[in-house]
Amino acid sequence: MAHHMNTPLLTLIFFLLASHAYVQVARAAGECGNTPINMAAASLIPCAGAARNLTVQVPPACCSKITALLGNSPQCLCAVFLSPLVKQVGINPATAITVPKRCNIKNRPVGKKCGSYTLP
Repeated sequence: MAHHMNTPLLTLIFFLLASHAYVQVARAAGECGNTPINMAAASLIPCAGAARNLTVQVPPACCSKITALLGNSPQCLCAVFLSPLVKQVGINPATAITVPKRCNIKNRPVGKKCGSYTLP
């Protein structure tokens, strides 16, 4: 339960970073269509604990967001996982990329390359 107590603080830090990192993030725009990558990343806040730690159960709210993002644009999810913003909040892309599998998403693009990572 301790990981839930950090969520408001994490959310605040995330949005502060998002506002300061907007110029950096703008370079990655396009993978998420008309949605700025920082907004796509912000939608995945319910995934933060699971994206940091392989032993944390992925919450249903995260899985629904991942499913929606994969349905709209698998390359957007990859761009979010590799964004400087995500790294700045302490999320490891190698752990984050396991979240769709941990959600048991059937239509995930298994084997798709995401930078130097491969979607399991």
